This record gives sequence, structure tokens and C-alpha cells, in this order.
Amino acid sequence: MAPTTLSKRVHIVGRKNHGKTTLLCELTEFLTERGYRVGTIKHTHHQHELDLPGKDSHRHRVAGGSPAGILSRTTSALFWDVDPEEDHDRYAPFAPMFADCDVVLVEGDQMTNAPRIEVWRREVADQPLCATDASIRFLVTNDRPPGDVRTIARDDLPQIARAVIALAGARPQ
Repeated sequence: MAPTTLSKRVHIVGRKNHGKTTLLCELTEFLTERGYRVGTIKHTHHQHELDLPGKDSHRHRVAGGSPAGILSRTTSALFWDVDPEEDHDRYAPFAPMFADCDVVLVEGDQMTNAPRIEVWRREVADQPLCATDASIRFLVTNDRPPGDVRTIARDDLPQIARAVIALAGARPQ
């Protein structure tokens, strides 16, 4: 039976240009090299077209196909319409495809209830998000944060990885 929720998720959050993508990619590489199966998702709050207008797959969707898929020898994708007003677990449809993952790293989505870690650089913003959001589990930075915040050094990738694995509930390798 396919899973109905996407567990094992850890979100990497932070403001623009703080290094979320870089950290997610470094963690993915670090963890996969150590035998973990890592899935990734990029969350965006921007409304934009993920498929290319004019391409056949896009035309399928415009014609009403939902879901509409594209399949090649090396990559596949599935597009479906989502009602932004509907209150539901937006990650649930991904659950079957990520079921075999040890951890799923999501870039972004500050509004989730799943565990979140924050990447912060003082040169970009004075205050980290966790200064006003205590539900963020820890701060990843090489700067001295204001206040009393659980911090892991940005250049200590092994420690960040151990903390992420613990948050995801994965077994250490």
C-alpha cells in the first residue's frame, strides 16, 4: 500500500540569498555518498509555469489533462492542478515517489509543520527568522546569532547532516 503522507521531510528555510540551495545540494551529496537515499523538493511561493508553453506536454495540460505527464529515457515529470484555496497536505501526492527515501530535503516552505532548519548570513539580514519563530529547530550559520539560538556552524557539514538525519527519523548509516 502506498504511503499517504510524505514523512522524513526536513525543510531548509531562510531568506533569499542566504544559501539554502547550496546547503541542500551539499547535504544531498554528503548523505548520498554515505549510503542514504535522499529525495529533494524545491518549494516556491511564486506562481510560474513549470512546463514550457508551446511544448506538447504543456499543450496537454492546457487542453485539460490533469495529471499530465512527460516521460523520456532519462527524466520524467508529472503535472497536476492544485486548488490554492483547498486546505490539504500538499506534499501527500509526492509520498509514493519518495517512499524509499531515508530523508527528503525540501528547500523552502516556512509555513510547514514539518521540521525546519534555517540558513542565515548576517551580511544579508540582521535577524534570522528563528529570532521570531521558535519552531525552527536550529540555525546554520558561521556568524554569531543574536540571542540564545541552537546553532550549528555552516562549515560543519557532518554535524548538520547528523542533525538532519535525526530530525528526519532516519537510521544512522
